[in-house]
Amino acid sequence: MSNGRFSHLFRGVCLLWQAVFVAGTGSKLWEVPTASFTSFSNLSESLQDCEYRHLRDRVSITADIPPRLDGTWVSTRCEVRPGPEFLTRSYTFHPSRHFTALQHYYTNSSCEDPAYSLMIRGKLRLRQASWITRGGTEAEHHLSKVGIVVHSLAAKQRLSSRLPSSCVGPTLSRVVLGKSYELYNTRAGRGCLSALGFSMMEMGLIRVETQHHSHGGKIKELLLGDIHTDWTQRTQYKPTGYQQPLQNAMHHIHPCHVCALVYRSSEQRPPMLPCSSATPLSLAGRWVSQHCETRPNVLFLTRDFTLDPDQHAWEGIYRHYSDPACSQPTFTLRASGHYAQGNPSAKVSGATEFVFKVTQVRITAMEGQTVKLLNGTRSGKCGRAGGWEVGVEQDLTPTDGCNILGIKLPHKEYELFKPELDHRKHPLLFIGERPTDGTSPDRAQRRPTSFQAPMVLCSGSARRYGSCFNSKQVQLAISGTARLEQLVLLVLGSVLCSRFCVY
Repeated sequence: MSNGRFSHLFRGVCLLWQAVFVAGTGSKLWEVPTASFTSFSNLSESLQDCEYRHLRDRVSITADIPPRLDGTWVSTRCEVRPGPEFLTRSYTFHPSRHFTALQHYYTNSSCEDPAYSLMIRGKLRLRQASWITRGGTEAEHHLSKVGIVVHSLAAKQRLSSRLPSSCVGPTLSRVVLGKSYELYNTRAGRGCLSALGFSMMEMGLIRVETQHHSHGGKIKELLLGDIHTDWTQRTQYKPTGYQQPLQNAMHHIHPCHVCALVYRSSEQRPPMLPCSSATPLSLAGRWVSQHCETRPNVLFLTRDFTLDPDQHAWEGIYRHYSDPACSQPTFTLRASGHYAQGNPSAKVSGATEFVFKVTQVRITAMEGQTVKLLNGTRSGKCGRAGGWEVGVEQDLTPTDGCNILGIKLPHKEYELFKPELDHRKHPLLFIGERPTDGTSPDRAQRRPTSFQAPMVLCSGSARRYGSCFNSKQVQLAISGTARLEQLVLLVLGSVLCSRFCVY
């Protein structure tokens, strides 16, 4: 049975248990404390010795349950969705529970050339604290209207091949650029949205975090549900992870020129982002997560990569936790191997293709339930049989991996890397998004077209270029690593079903 099937089997058992438990307890929608949840961003040892002062600063993070959504939330950079799709977003929530959402789509990953914009109106109802993704809130939405504005002839031609001509009037070929057309209302147009691959299922899972910095400032972030990496599944998928966050228009990072452009935009005037100062970087050094990361299938983790371009070698440490603050460790996975750099991506400008080989995996169980699961494996199938102990690392290489975890060694993955600079000109590294179904990108056709949360350079060197980045003129000199989150879904699935199905 494949990793994906095992992952969904565990998830199905967990969901079934949840349904029984909720039916049995069944009274209030909110059966968790409504006070703010507070944690600190020291996360793990991986961040404590970073050279950048902004990573060492102690930042208090609060998350309100239920979340407070009123206000406008905007993109802080050009976003890349599976496909790939390139967009910026501006979502406004009103006290009446109505919302207005603007999505601007572009032809490239720098969001300089607008293709079309969508104006979405609807109503949102917060339901209950999520029983699947701890720290999140489940919600349901109802769309009342979706309008479209086409910005270029090329975009009109592409839409003509995807949409039925009746979607925007008598004939799509007669659409006037810059004019708004109704694509959907409560009486008609559902087929038009499906043909466009459009969905607002992201509003099914919501979390709002506030970062309180030691210097007195604060940043508010809105995390909405993740988008399925399989285009055919995205309109029906119920999210269990998050996209890259939007930030509150009144409480965002500074400086943020993109925030201002997106905030002032309209469907007729999409933001055209300036030539990015993100530049080719030498990625030798150590890269770490900026915060606790939440992934589909209820994964909370931090990543810590060390890259050696001279040897084409990498090591990745994935610290897994049972909570969205990454304060309760469950296990740590340490993987290493070699890589080969490929060509610049033809789909995502500024990104580079890689192939990674995983040759060694070591695991440290951090709690008794994980130890019990691993000690139940047969001899020669997952490390030293019966020898698993809390806090003691075991090498899986002698057993060619671990059957119960779905780890097979050696292992190859096809990857996508993209370097950028953040708002303070610190190097960032974007690594390809994991398949939502838990499978591995083990073939070139499965190479990611979107990215995970960026990591920041903790130690190492970076070269900077004064001009705007042009992927057609500059060959990226980057090195990197692969990740194995999908290989440990089984352990976490078992642990979660015993720990979190009753949250």
